[in-house]
Amino acid sequence: METTAQDPTVPPEPGTVAYRPARPEDGAAIAALDGSFTTDSVFEVTATQEGFRIRETPVRPPLHKVFPAGDDEADGDGDFGGSGPSRTVVAVDGDELCGFVTASFEPWNARLTVRDIEVAPAWRNKGVGRALMSHAVNFAKEHRAEHVWLEVSNVNAPAVHAYLRMGFAFCGLDTSLYDGTESAGERALFMARPVP
Repeated sequence: METTAQDPTVPPEPGTVAYRPARPEDGAAIAALDGSFTTDSVFEVTATQEGFRIRETPVRPPLHKVFPAGDDEADGDGDFGGSGPSRTVVAVDGDELCGFVTASFEPWNARLTVRDIEVAPAWRNKGVGRALMSHAVNFAKEHRAEHVWLEVSNVNAPAVHAYLRMGFAFCGLDTSLYDGTESAGERALFMARPVP
């Protein structure tokens, strides 16, 4: 796990979220973070003669999604098998983990991939996700990435809406990525945004 970003030397005031590179001792808290969500809409993917159509549709009753344990791509030290550097930044309030983002850079196509970004339920809609994404974008700038890319399930409408607000746009999809997993039937949506 790369930790070249500045680690704050002065602890933040209580009740203030601080952002810093992940440390080995953060691993258990990252693994235990509740990334579940509830949504009253999903992004339905339909095949057409011209390609695919993505349309937000309501779901009743609301859908509650809990991600399976061990669903992380990382092997524990931030290595995703790519050839470029990776970084995990955590958001903390004292000893409480509020969220994290893990991103990796691939030099061959100048792409920064957001591998995972999660915010604890109590910290959602408070700017923590936007701040974490800002750290990922800054990492992209350090490596002269041209764009930031991520994958999100079509049922995770809250995340899709957040990414759209952050300047991401749909750039592709995969209708079979989750086949054979606990998420079978869901569709992978790919989103990207340029690095300013």
